[in-house]
Amino acid sequence: MISIGAGEFKAKCLQLLDEVEATREPIVVTKFGKPVAKLVPMPPAIGLRGALKGSVLHEGDIISPLDVEWEANRE
Repeated sequence: MISIGAGEFKAKCLQLLDEVEATREPIVVTKFGKPVAKLVPMPPAIGLRGALKGSVLHEGDIISPLDVEWEANRE
């Protein structure tokens, strides 16, 4: 992982953003030798169509009446 000082990051910010986008490698920004921030690439955009495929479970018939009569149904 690449480390860069805050002063250098400030001077080359736009160039470093392009580099992270191109290489997909994060950059750690340091201040006085201590890490203070990490510049990471955004995850690839996921289309909504099909995004939930396989995530829904079939629980059987949820519409048919139950065998037990509810108190609210009694008159």
